Amino acid sequence: MDKIKNPFSPGAGSPPPELVGRDRILEQAKILLGRVRQKRPEKSLLLTGLRGVGKTVLLNEIEKIARVQGYRTIQIEAHEDKPLGALLAPQLRRLLYDLDRVEGAKEKVRKGIGVLRSFIGTLKLKQGDYELEIGLGPEKGTADSGDLEVDLPHLFEAVAEAATEQSAAVCVLIDEIQYFSQVELSALIMAMHRMQQRQLPLVLVGAGLPILPGLAGESKSYAERLFSFPDVGPLSADDAIKALQDPVNKEKVEFKGDALAEIFKLTKGYPYFIQEWGYQSWNHAASSLITLKVVQEATPAVVENLDHSFFRVRFDRLRPKEKDFLRAMAELGPGPYRTADAAKSFGRKISTLGPMRASLIKKGMIYSPAHGDLAFTVPLFDEFMCRAIPEFEAKAKRRS
Repeated sequence: MDKIKNPFSPGAGSPPPELVGRDRILEQAKILLGRVRQKRPEKSLLLTGLRGVGKTVLLNEIEKIARVQGYRTIQIEAHEDKPLGALLAPQLRRLLYDLDRVEGAKEKVRKGIGVLRSFIGTLKLKQGDYELEIGLGPEKGTADSGDLEVDLPHLFEAVAEAATEQSAAVCVLIDEIQYFSQVELSALIMAMHRMQQRQLPLVLVGAGLPILPGLAGESKSYAERLFSFPDVGPLSADDAIKALQDPVNKEKVEFKGDALAEIFKLTKGYPYFIQEWGYQSWNHAASSLITLKVVQEATPAVVENLDHSFFRVRFDRLRPKEKDFLRAMAELGPGPYRTADAAKSFGRKISTLGPMRASLIKKGMIYSPAHGDLAFTVPLFDEFMCRAIPEFEAKAKRRS
């Protein structure tokens, strides 16, 4: 078939041809945005889920909804090498200067720019992190203490008041939010607490791994009263079939029932993998009917692609001992695993695993779904580890 017309789109954050199974979350976002626009209190959203479930896609979709409702939006992605302030400052500068171009009263907008100037002056950044020119002088005494937990609420307040002055609202969207430090996450929570207390039109929609609710709760005990934590999980069988069948039907192509069942079995309903299997199955099909045989023939190409991109980029960040420990986890099956069982498989005492466990959680490789349990944050990672380190049994014998 024509590969140019292939409707599937595997890629980081690439929008699928059919966004299915997420109506409840999108409706929750619409309610949040609508209520805050009308100065009614509502919890902001922090989406949680494993890798490959489509959290970034949902953030992009929520940003579209926000813009339709009259919001000014900024979207950033957290990572380990750049602090929160350095990520926010350029985006807030753009937003405030956009507001400054709108006709009407400008007092709050100009004050917001001055507060941002004060905030930037307190950031301890490496030379070259960014260069920002802000024409106005700092707003002395506001957001200039150097304490992020004090300054960020004042900055958000000034930005929200500037938006109010121009009959607008602000939606801050943050991906990979679990990478922020405890102080940064605490500052975000305190800033959103200020927004709710003052009923200001600024909302936060974030996304992160399943550890996020625990991190937020540890940072501030009242976080659960400020945020909802919708779980973004795998698709049901019906939704997975719809995600595969509807796009190809538009091109007068069809999956056979057993082909759809095979893809669901292989992907376990995870959207990223559905896109990969759909993409390769289309490319391997010789006719407009995609059969079970086609899916089976396409599977080695899918596995190779996943191993060299989706999985490998995470695997290569690990130290040798960390790789061995994850391989020991994978030996037990798909998980979750009791930490004691993982330690036994690894040939170590559970009391010695603390630093390695903490490192792997910080790197976003594992999380604790319940007390005493461990699980991979990446679906099907156990299968990849078995392929990546096939000689596990020999290594285990040498350790013993």
